[in-house]
Amino acid sequence: MITSPAFSGKRFAVLGLARSGLATVRALVESGAEVTAWDARDEARTAVPAGVQLADPLAIDLAGFDAVVVSPGVPLNRHPIADHARAAHVPIMGDIELFAMARPSLPPHQVVGITGTNGKSTTTALIHHIVASAGIPARLGGNIGLPILSQDPLPEGGVYVLELSSFQIDLTHSLACDVAVLTNITPDHLDRYDSFADYAAAKERLFTLQHQDHVAVIATEDDPSRMIASRITHRLHRVASTDIADQSRWPALQGPHNAQNIACASAVARALGVTDDQIETALCSYPGLSHRMERVAERVGVLFVNDSKATNPTSTAPALAAYPRIHWILGGQAKTKDLDACAPHFGHVVAAYVIGEAGPMFADLLRPTMTVAEAGTLERAVQLAAAAAQPGDVVLLSPACASFDQFRDFEARGDAFRAAVEALS
Repeated sequence: MITSPAFSGKRFAVLGLARSGLATVRALVESGAEVTAWDARDEARTAVPAGVQLADPLAIDLAGFDAVVVSPGVPLNRHPIADHARAAHVPIMGDIELFAMARPSLPPHQVVGITGTNGKSTTTALIHHIVASAGIPARLGGNIGLPILSQDPLPEGGVYVLELSSFQIDLTHSLACDVAVLTNITPDHLDRYDSFADYAAAKERLFTLQHQDHVAVIATEDDPSRMIASRITHRLHRVASTDIADQSRWPALQGPHNAQNIACASAVARALGVTDDQIETALCSYPGLSHRMERVAERVGVLFVNDSKATNPTSTAPALAAYPRIHWILGGQAKTKDLDACAPHFGHVVAAYVIGEAGPMFADLLRPTMTVAEAGTLERAVQLAAAAAQPGDVVLLSPACASFDQFRDFEARGDAFRAAVEALS
């Protein structure tokens, strides 16, 4: 667990007690802070450690608190906690900002922060794998893996590798990454931002928080990313998928989208002092990322692929491009009202099986170009797709949507897909 004297004697209100929220509460308590915590779920509140006061921050006077710590899932653009904290002149932050505040008390280390609309999870996991394979102590955290505050501090010379969503960047004010990475920017999360420009600006803040001796790695393959790169005044490495000529040696990193991930990760590794030979060895041994084009099973010649992490159409497009005959399971909580990013690959789709809240909308969009079944649930979609698929076909869960209408998160959705495949007779 990461603790810090920076929190000792201070008062924090914590809103949201999922994994990162509980880790935050425990780290603050162990650091000697006074903590008030709340979650609307009864079972979440029972998990808080002794000595924590249970009270809804919206229902108490926040005067005298040092900060309100919220989950990245709290929509600050419409949640009343934002106005309540502002009226009390209390800052709102997330667990990543607490980590930033704790950094001076940790053994000397470096932090790599990775953001972007798509590819950031694979890039983050790949950077961590390369660094660890080179013998450098490393921790994986942020929007991937375990909450960073729940993990033990690294020894001197270690590297913290953090995947950072725009929401997490919004909730940090002092995280100065030694290396900051941007994979790409396409429309996403527009329910949380007033415009696409505001969403892009949230990503850019990761770089404005850096110092002059820090490194920026930006894949300059879309206009917003190029614009951000043009404003960088510190050390900048521009990369592109075309930097990678041959991916055949790296079985878990196939496809043009992974070429960009490799280019970003390799540039970061070099900035950290990892040699090209060490990078090559690590790329060959990288096992791939769960829920991202993950091969779940092969049954009677039909391959089942879990791409639950594809939570928007741009992220789904590479999966559709990867296979010639696809039974496509999609739907959930839509982030956009179109599937335009996927359209160039519709010719690969034998049939679509729509689920969740966006199912009827996507059914109407897709019927003019392909066979569509309104399955409703993921389990039913798997059953229908498996019954229709022929040897050589792929049953692909690549939802192009968030999961929150039917599942806790994309991981729970991917696990449900795996269970539904295993339950096939």
